Amino acid sequence: MIAVVIPCYKVKDQILKVLSEIGKEVSFIYIIDDACPEKSGEHARTNMKDPRIKIIWHEINKGVGGAVISGYNQALLDGAEIIVKLDGDGQMNPQHIGKLIAPIQAGEADYTKGNRFFNIEKLLLMPRKRLIGNSFLSLINKMVNGYWNIIDPTNGFTAIHKNAVKLQPLHKIDNRYFFESDMLFRLSVIRAVVKDIPMPPVYGNEKSNLKISKVLWEFPLKYLNRFCKRIFYCYLLRDFNAGTIQILGGTFAILTGLIFGIYNWISNYETMTQTPTGTVMIAALLIILGFQLLLSALNYDIQNIPNHPIQKL
Repeated sequence: MIAVVIPCYKVKDQILKVLSEIGKEVSFIYIIDDACPEKSGEHARTNMKDPRIKIIWHEINKGVGGAVISGYNQALLDGAEIIVKLDGDGQMNPQHIGKLIAPIQAGEADYTKGNRFFNIEKLLLMPRKRLIGNSFLSLINKMVNGYWNIIDPTNGFTAIHKNAVKLQPLHKIDNRYFFESDMLFRLSVIRAVVKDIPMPPVYGNEKSNLKISKVLWEFPLKYLNRFCKRIFYCYLLRDFNAGTIQILGGTFAILTGLIFGIYNWISNYETMTQTPTGTVMIAALLIILGFQLLLSALNYDIQNIPNHPIQKL
């Protein structure tokens, strides 16, 4: 059974059209009214008589992530096999749900997401600020979550198998706009298979609730936190492999080279003596060796993308 989760906040003008386009392949539709000031949930309940629709009310705004998590929990209780996350602002075409869930149904993936970067011609429809921002975030997310094979990480049109949801610490996932990126990090920790599905971008008169200032202020520290956790979990705590040796060796060599070089530079500066060429070469070689080891670790990480779906476990 397929379930669709729709977080709703200030989408009263678009929600009815979105609901009307959801196909018969979907068994459950959960509308999460996230303390919406426009009462989008009530608007949908009054004007849509679809028996598949269930309204979940939040008295306090929990953010898009909190709304999706509420939908996930209810979908699991109702026995859904695959859960689709669909925004209520009309930027995602519900007619693509079948294409989105196909790899999961075929047992080829645990999590799928839309990719607006596939078609270059249609990509030009995306506002320039969003295009530049998403391109930059795509590179950062590849490094943070280890899914070097995907792009457009902030795309909220997603589908996930129930087993991948059950393995997630849902109470720890970010409740706000970092939700999609945090979900990818959590999936990488459990080695879930993630696939991109080409989707055309859809933009109308809707306004995004995400402010660029929040992204610039909040996201960098969260990315750094997730990156450090992934390296620790995947290369130290849960596994020990060639990448582990390269990361540890590279880090040690660079730090040793820097400390050795700076110490000798300060010592020679205080005594007003020239630093021996051999000393400079030793520091330089250590730094170069460390850099090469970290490049090898990066290559190992790129080759270490999960490829065995966990839904079958």
